[in-house]
Amino acid sequence: MQTLAEIRALLESRGFAPRKSFGQNFLIDQNLLRKLADSAEIGPGSLVLEVGPGTGTLTEELLDRGAEVIACELDRGLCELLRERLGANERFTLIEGDCLAKKSQLSTEVASTIGDRKFSLVANLPYSAATPLIMTLLVDHPNCERMCVTIQREVAERLAAAHGSKAYGSKAYGPISVVAQSCAQVRIVANLPPSCFWPRPEVNSAMVRIDRLGHPLCGDLQGLALLSKRLFSSRRKQLGSVLGRNFPFPDGVDPGARVESLTPAQIVGLLQARVS
Repeated sequence: MQTLAEIRALLESRGFAPRKSFGQNFLIDQNLLRKLADSAEIGPGSLVLEVGPGTGTLTEELLDRGAEVIACELDRGLCELLRERLGANERFTLIEGDCLAKKSQLSTEVASTIGDRKFSLVANLPYSAATPLIMTLLVDHPNCERMCVTIQREVAERLAAAHGSKAYGSKAYGPISVVAQSCAQVRIVANLPPSCFWPRPEVNSAMVRIDRLGHPLCGDLQGLALLSKRLFSSRRKQLGSVLGRNFPFPDGVDPGARVESLTPAQIVGLLQARVS
């Protein structure tokens, strides 16, 4: 597994430097890199999507565990480096470009390479890609069974935030919480200070594990996402004011309540009442 000195040497030998515009903050704590792979339960035969592989530190760990890795990297220079280092491994596929198309769907090349196979997302994600990628995989790709990623701690807390709780702040519970918890179990595995990365980011990070439920609360996650965004955009208003007093509120949901007091299951109930 690459040390910080080795990562620096690899970049400097090619005249490269971390690019802030690409969100390149390399995870350099080797224990945490192993913990990330351990948490994802990666082993022989696992199919892994890794976004933002950088110099390939985590990639090598995943390959050493017997996984097939589809790595998506935006930086052309790092793609050249990865091809030189890992291109001979038949279980390694590199896709050069953005993992997302228009920030709302998985790129055609990534999606076609995965096909209909079950896979896990295991990555030290660039902060800017985290929320749209996680939401896209949750909503549109049920064959993504698990995600184990390092992301900005604020995003991890939003994923895990419970209704009515202010443990992560009064506005942590929102659309991403509802969608994630309606189709998956979310767990924060560890909190990561800036010192775990190079260069050091200006924010704290977290390692989060997301396991898709065998029986999700909702079959229309796109509709749930749209309804949740509408409700939380007026989070201080009563539900009756947002949806209308004639809305067919299901039993147990008070039109005078605010959305932040509702469980994901109750918001799913609102969606089902609207379309029934």
